[in-house]
Amino acid sequence: MTVRVYLTGNVAVEDGDVLVSERRFPARQGRRAFAVLAWERARAVSMDELADVIWDGMPPDAWQQALRALVSKLRSALGERATIGQAFGCYQLRLPADAWVDVEACDAAVHEAEAALRDGASEGATGWALVANAIARRPFLAGDEGTWVEDRREHLREVRVRALEVRGRAALLHGDPAGAATDAKAILDTDPYRESAHTLLMEAHLAAGERAHAVLAYEHLRTILAEDLGVTPSAETESVFRDVLGAQGGSGREPSTRR
Repeated sequence: MTVRVYLTGNVAVEDGDVLVSERRFPARQGRRAFAVLAWERARAVSMDELADVIWDGMPPDAWQQALRALVSKLRSALGERATIGQAFGCYQLRLPADAWVDVEACDAAVHEAEAALRDGASEGATGWALVANAIARRPFLAGDEGTWVEDRREHLREVRVRALEVRGRAALLHGDPAGAATDAKAILDTDPYRESAHTLLMEAHLAAGERAHAVLAYEHLRTILAEDLGVTPSAETESVFRDVLGAQGGSGREPSTRR
């Protein structure tokens, strides 16, 4: 059976009928150590790097001994097919060749979604986008702080935004401007300066025959870019706005697949 590793939501390792739940990891530090080794499993992680993440740049005195003890407890908790190798002052998580790791599946799914959209396979794009969004929206190491943790959370936020953009573009192609507008607004709740989401919202309003709403969406973007960032909308956004101004009633326009 496939070993499945979950880093989003509750951290866990599933091996057939055996579940290593978050409660079995050696405290919060053990959970974080496992998350680092699982996320970086393609390479060996030095003891210095691992300690820096676990203790957020402030390892305790005799941290080497503390780290060895932590990894020993982690090995005992993981079971037989998820092992931690050690060599030359480094640790590396070793999983079976067919192991599934949720954050890796998330990255792969958003790439598949974007590729499918470029190829015009909107149904496939929607399916892959749903997978990426479902994983990326879950919390990562809830309650933890630190640079490494925040960087991974930002990565997951970016993946979710990309997935929502694909889903919104696919919704336009399927004649669902309301769905596209919903996804655009969800993106803007996370990243209010993302121009591609503003253009998606403009096009969704236009496809729904809401030309005035599309103009308001453009004006809102133009205002926040000027007041907050001191810049103007991109040429692509201006092109969409010209489409809005040239539309007669906002109907009959084929939605764009631009991202």
